[in-house]
Amino acid sequence: MAIKDILPGKLGFGAAPLGNMFRDIPEEEALATVNAAWDDGIRYFDNAPFYGAGLAEIRMGQALAGRPRGDYVISTKVGRVILDEVEDIGARDLGEKGDVFKYGRPNKIVNDYSEDATYRSIEDSLKRLGTDHIDIAFVHDIAQDFYGDEWLGMFESARTGAFKALDRMRDEGVIKAWGLGVNRVEPIELLLDLDGPRPDAFLLAGRYTLLDHDRALQRVMPRVAERGLGIVVGGPYSSGALVGGPNFEYAPATPEILAKVAAIKAIADRHGISMKAAGLQFALANPAVAAVIPGASRPGRIAEDRLALGETIPADFWRELRAAGLVDPAAPLPFGA
Repeated sequence: MAIKDILPGKLGFGAAPLGNMFRDIPEEEALATVNAAWDDGIRYFDNAPFYGAGLAEIRMGQALAGRPRGDYVISTKVGRVILDEVEDIGARDLGEKGDVFKYGRPNKIVNDYSEDATYRSIEDSLKRLGTDHIDIAFVHDIAQDFYGDEWLGMFESARTGAFKALDRMRDEGVIKAWGLGVNRVEPIELLLDLDGPRPDAFLLAGRYTLLDHDRALQRVMPRVAERGLGIVVGGPYSSGALVGGPNFEYAPATPEILAKVAAIKAIADRHGISMKAAGLQFALANPAVAAVIPGASRPGRIAEDRLALGETIPADFWRELRAAGLVDPAAPLPFGA
């Protein structure tokens, strides 16, 4: 089933912050954020066992308990199994994501993309989420940012394990769709080149944003659109850098990135538009993009995202960005600018 036929809207909820991403979020604040999303009309929620070692799934399950299950869509991820055994959070090797979830649960995280682990991961997620089915399953993080030079070996493990399991689960109606949930373009390219697996969609985080979109635009977006698949864009604000935050790609932003943000913001300010609006509407202008899922850790952020999505942006803003070389010349822009 095409991802656009599954998703209930263009704006979804990215649950990584519910796993205490970057800070120790009080329980009531986390639950209030999910409730704010629901009250705003959001009906697509993306999660992963990795987010706080199961914490984000547990919190989301609590917040959605009692809601009619047929009224919303859940995607989660496979590739990490969360054990009851605890470990030293500071000793975890999380690739480039370092201390992102240092405030999460101390449960041991095991990287495992085998067929058996895929089934177990889905079962465990169902329990934590308190639901009877997952709509979309993404294979999580089989890319260079987590595994360095070993990423191709991890990808091969997923090819012979998780991909086959998810193909089968989708065909049997256990899930509606599957694909990759990654922060890099290369794994998607590789999967699209394979004859065997039949993915439905991809969650691409941080790679199709105003600040970083060239490679995805050239290598992935046209192929995804041609095959009738879809991209869910995660991290549309580039870890917060686009909207004035200090981080880009889960680390302090470089002077070059900060300069690009300042140049875009100067044009946005002249036109009286918000950076959130520019970021969300840029991503959604690409025909391959099915939805955007900005993360939110405070209830007030939800209303900001909704307003940004509906904000009117003059075509001249986009033309100025293009003229200044701040977007790729081939990038589709709103209103055909």
